[in-house]
Amino acid sequence: MFFQRIKTPALAHHAYVLGSGGQALVVDPRRDVDAYLRVAREAGLTITHVLETHRQEDYLIGSLALARATGATIVTGAHERFGHGDLHLADGAELTVAGLRIRALHTPGHTPESTSYAVFVSEAPHLAWAVFTGDTLFAGATGRTDLTDPTRTAEYAGMLFDAVHEKLLPLGEQVLVFPAHGPGSVCGRHIAPRDETTLGLERATNSVFTLDREAFVRAKLAEHVPRPPYFDRVASLNARGGAPVARDPNEVRVLGAGAFDAARKQALVLDTRSPEAFAGGHLPGSLAIFRHLLGIFAGWFVGAGTKVLLVLEDEADATDAVAELARIGIDDVEGILAGGFGAWRDAGRPVERSGTISPSDLHERRGEFVVLDVREGSEHAEGHIEGSRHAYVGHLESRLESLGIRQSDRVAVTCSVGNRSGLAVSLLLRRGFRDVTNVLGGMTAWKRLGLPIVVG
Repeated sequence: MFFQRIKTPALAHHAYVLGSGGQALVVDPRRDVDAYLRVAREAGLTITHVLETHRQEDYLIGSLALARATGATIVTGAHERFGHGDLHLADGAELTVAGLRIRALHTPGHTPESTSYAVFVSEAPHLAWAVFTGDTLFAGATGRTDLTDPTRTAEYAGMLFDAVHEKLLPLGEQVLVFPAHGPGSVCGRHIAPRDETTLGLERATNSVFTLDREAFVRAKLAEHVPRPPYFDRVASLNARGGAPVARDPNEVRVLGAGAFDAARKQALVLDTRSPEAFAGGHLPGSLAIFRHLLGIFAGWFVGAGTKVLLVLEDEADATDAVAELARIGIDDVEGILAGGFGAWRDAGRPVERSGTISPSDLHERRGEFVVLDVREGSEHAEGHIEGSRHAYVGHLESRLESLGIRQSDRVAVTCSVGNRSGLAVSLLLRRGFRDVTNVLGGMTAWKRLGLPIVVG
């Protein structure tokens, strides 16, 4: 039997290729499917089936693209929210692929249609070998239950609890658990940093097993994970099987300073350099989204049809950056800046700057600044600077008026280390603020220095 997990780090996404006897299935593929085709080809396998655990919200699925490339059958659960597929398996229904018996298990809660797939091998036909759980059960955590309808978060949490206990646990503690996400995903909270887990290990450590039903529901109500606005658009496309990649990421244009300057009049510039580099000099009006957070935060600020230009630290990152944007449905990348910011600077083009400050300096000069904390609410509650204003970076623009911060104020922005606060600084600059400073090292350094915090 052949098995391989294929990760997409920027999305903390896991897809799987499983096969034998010349056939293979792929579980929860991303939009750009070349990696799965290559893995199957090198293993001498033909992809015959694509399994979806749910519609997915955080990335565009590749079911339709794989089906077009291979003629594979798209398999989903029977719930109407899947909205597409060639074969809809009812709860408990089975099919045989590559000599493996696959049983569909309706496990709602993360979303109403969520379906897990238990796998049985011929050597032990009555004993499950593994289960693909999608976003129902992660290593050390469970999927969030507020995505479909926040007003029904508690109801869906109860459904998830019941599904895990009634559908998954009976498979046995020996079962390997293969979820669709790892740590860092916005689809769950506190996912453990391990790829390998079993139902037995989860039974001993996961809150869905260690808490009773009522306590588990309360815990899910308390999660408060921000929901990016692009989720609705992605889920809508995924109801049709996703959308094949619109352009080859290797074909992105490289624009000189003059052409880039002309193009940015009708585009949004995303500067992916470090917060320190952005503060030292950047294109006026650009948004600072650190390279490793591009796939997480670009969807908060790039609307459908918005043209995008990229400023990169290294032009060699262009293909990966464009691919990461495409995976969340951002296709209109007009080009990258040739030579990076250095070429822009050397061409005498306009440059804007912002400030930086260390936590110790901010502590000593606290009275000079309005402090803005742009972390998630749970992070803020765990410890923040006394008197700081709070708004999650994704909600900052809509919260500005209620925060009571004026454009004339000296604003020091903090997050955990400086990446999200760098983004917040760029948002404030675009809103007309001029004296804005990024607290480098953020609350991580603040706490490490033993500086005072307020909890709650």
